[in-house]
Amino acid sequence: MRQRRFDRRELAAIYAGGVIGALARVGLSEALPHGVDSWPWATFAVNMVGAALLGWFVTRLGERLPPSTYRRPFLGTGVCGALTTFSTLQLELFKMLEGGYLPLAIAYAAATIAGGFACVHLGTVATRRARVLR
Repeated sequence: MRQRRFDRRELAAIYAGGVIGALARVGLSEALPHGVDSWPWATFAVNMVGAALLGWFVTRLGERLPPSTYRRPFLGTGVCGALTTFSTLQLELFKMLEGGYLPLAIAYAAATIAGGFACVHLGTVATRRARVLR
């Protein structure tokens, strides 16, 4: 089996995208703080926006643009990977459950999962529809 060669430029693309995504997520979480007894809008928003962007990026890169070695790692892995946050979602759910806010935790988990799938779909559909309109 052939071993893949390490590509420093691909790693740099992921890093640069990750910086952008992480800064956007931190900025939004600072702007929209919340308590354990309220809906975590910042995390919910970045996860929905990140899912929509991922649907758009993957569809656009796969169907509309010429192949590129660094676009997908920069946009998909870097920007969307650092923008979205499954670990914070888990921590927030755990704190809600620990605080006795079971209905809020169930609603948040369900809305995040359903909303994430819907946003990926909408991003994909929007990209394909833009192609048809041109």
